[in-house]
Amino acid sequence: MNTMTLWNISLWEFAVLAAAALLVGFSKTAVSGANTVSLAIFAAVLPARASTGVLLPILIVGDVLAVLTYRRHAHWPTLWRLFPAVAAGVVVGTLFLVWADDAAVRTSIGAILLLMAGVTVWRRRRAEAEDDPDAVVTRAGRIKARSYGVLGGFTTMVANAGGPVMSMYLLSAGFRKLGFLGTSAFFFLIVNVSKVPFSVGLGLIDGRSLLLDAALAAFVVPGAVIGKWAVDRINQRLFEQLVIAATVVGGLQLLLR
Repeated sequence: MNTMTLWNISLWEFAVLAAAALLVGFSKTAVSGANTVSLAIFAAVLPARASTGVLLPILIVGDVLAVLTYRRHAHWPTLWRLFPAVAAGVVVGTLFLVWADDAAVRTSIGAILLLMAGVTVWRRRRAEAEDDPDAVVTRAGRIKARSYGVLGGFTTMVANAGGPVMSMYLLSAGFRKLGFLGTSAFFFLIVNVSKVPFSVGLGLIDGRSLLLDAALAAFVVPGAVIGKWAVDRINQRLFEQLVIAATVVGGLQLLLR
């Protein structure tokens, strides 16, 4: 990428990116999936491909803060079952980025997000009771975990948009609020760190992009603090509605941009 463009942003554009970084922190400790709005903001201010490289380290900062906040609530059996499928999705996403243009990336991910939101709403309306997170040990649970895992790996690699996909999976598996946040915190920290070599190899991360990240990272912290304050005041039903709404908004942004 032409990283010189990263130095040509105006003060107003930097302020918009800073607000998006603050939203990343909020999404990591409160409403997972809301950072798709940040994704759209970064892609609007910066060149589309360059924006994914700048955003990834910002997401990792948010992941670290989320792990520190919710580390006791992670459900590791779910994580171990997801990682192999996610790895396959990351590889597929990397190959997709080699030839796909921005329009193809946006359309594909936007459609996936809206489909996942629709499926989750349908499943939850027809279910009489929430599933236990341990349901992933059943055959149907394993198939669901693999399907969502591949989609999550693919979307997180091509546009840092894996949050809504995994949010839909965790909601459909019946996770309560804190278990949801703890499991997703570890999931995205591990996955996003593993994406760094791929992003460097594709030219999406370099010294100039990291300098911009260093300037923006400080805004993630207050966002995470606000998110932790807010999540304690959000009941389970509202939490789930906000996650689904953020997914739909993110999907529409990608399709209509």
